[in-house]
Amino acid sequence: QVQLVESGGGLVQPGGSLRLSCAASGRILNIGAWAWYRQAPGKQRELVAIITSGGSTNYTDSVKGRSTISRDKTKNTGYLQMNSLQPEDTAVYYCNAKIAIRVGGGLYDYWGQGTQVTVSS
Repeated sequence: QVQLVESGGGLVQPGGSLRLSCAASGRILNIGAWAWYRQAPGKQRELVAIITSGGSTNYTDSVKGRSTISRDKTKNTGYLQMNSLQPEDTAVYYCNAKIAIRVGGGLYDYWGQGTQVTVSS
């Protein structure tokens, strides 16, 4: 059983920063790409950032230049550092990881439970 547990969300004022964490645990052989998604009320879930197994990163335009995705392979943990937060960043943020649990078994998607980020004065 693999679990992703997120932390780091909360209420922050406009212009503030947050660092989201996503810790993977369980029977993990290998973790490929990490990604962060978000879903605002009444909107579809959107991809915010992704980091590949090789370390390449990509961001949605609205967070480019003020967000950084990273991961610590030794801790099986992914991170999303967000700076200069604005009210439009308010959403539930979900982490996603592609994880292999056995040799030759391929990579499967696992999701965190979601963490609320609210940007408001």
